[in-house]
Amino acid sequence: MASNRLQRTNEDIRLALSSLIRSVKDPRVQQGMISITGVQTTGDLKFCKVYVSVLGLTSEKEFKKGIKSASGWLRRELGRSLSLRAVPELIFELDKSIEHGAKINKILSDLDIPEDTENDD
Repeated sequence: MASNRLQRTNEDIRLALSSLIRSVKDPRVQQGMISITGVQTTGDLKFCKVYVSVLGLTSEKEFKKGIKSASGWLRRELGRSLSLRAVPELIFELDKSIEHGAKINKILSDLDIPEDTENDD
């Protein structure tokens, strides 16, 4: 369980990266609607795993290359916006939970379930 300070740091990093990632000019990164769904930072603030969800992703491989290429710039800008002793190394992971949830929601809405017409007296 992360401490309160680490949770606050994770939330600060998530909010800062959410605004910064929109400023990345690399077309490989700007493929769709990008959301930072979560951030997990190690206790020593050396590494930070960033979970990114992209709605409308055309090429996962190209997105990963683009975000890895932009990670140095994002890390530098993150250091400028937050007052951390050490800015963690950013490790990006694709989070497909939103797409998975939308797929399940579509499947459920497409089901043809007859309504129960029995009267319980």
